[in-house]
Amino acid sequence: MHPTALKNCKEFFDAYSCCFEKDKSTKVIEIGSQDVNGSLRAVAPIEFEYVGVDFQAAKGVDVVLEDPYALPFETGSVDIVLSSSCFEHSEMFWLVFLEVMRVLKPTGIFYLNAPSTGGFHRYPVDCWRFYPDSGRALVSWSKRNGGNAQLLESYTQKGGGWQDFVAVFLKDETLASRYPYRILNLKKDFENGLLLGGDTFLNMTGECQNERKLRAISEIVAEQIRIN
Repeated sequence: MHPTALKNCKEFFDAYSCCFEKDKSTKVIEIGSQDVNGSLRAVAPIEFEYVGVDFQAAKGVDVVLEDPYALPFETGSVDIVLSSSCFEHSEMFWLVFLEVMRVLKPTGIFYLNAPSTGGFHRYPVDCWRFYPDSGRALVSWSKRNGGNAQLLESYTQKGGGWQDFVAVFLKDETLASRYPYRILNLKKDFENGLLLGGDTFLNMTGECQNERKLRAISEIVAEQIRIN
């Protein structure tokens, strides 16, 4: 768990948690919950019911998945699903996205964090990176499969080595008025942001992939030097 992953998830809960009951009736599922140098559980409201799922028994894992593309929860039973630094390791993440939409309540939201750059890191495979149009593409995939998902917001985190792509999805676009607040209302350290109802990227950058890769490598090296 890298520092910006925790930072972004905290900002997510700061913006959205007020729209849910502050008790165990609010159910949160984290996909890829193994505690490796930290856990998203640390920034979630302690009043919520929190269930961590992963592919192996480990610290932070409450439920071990038998099938990476099947969540063992009833349809329409979950309020919030989280996934951070996980989709890049899924060979078919689009199937996971549909499964997330299935288990969410109509009012449910999905928080996704995945790198847009960074070095090759197999866990056990490393297949994908996510870019500013990825959130809208997943919404199109949902609608093609009979869903009614909507992208509430997305952005790319500046710095941190991995340039985290963050997106917040709503299962049923007709219920968007339930969520009046956005991470981007207050956030400054981002680029290529999108807000519901807008077609223009905020803080748009046209940085080419090679430039982004070199900058990310420099940031990772600097972070390792700082730690050591």
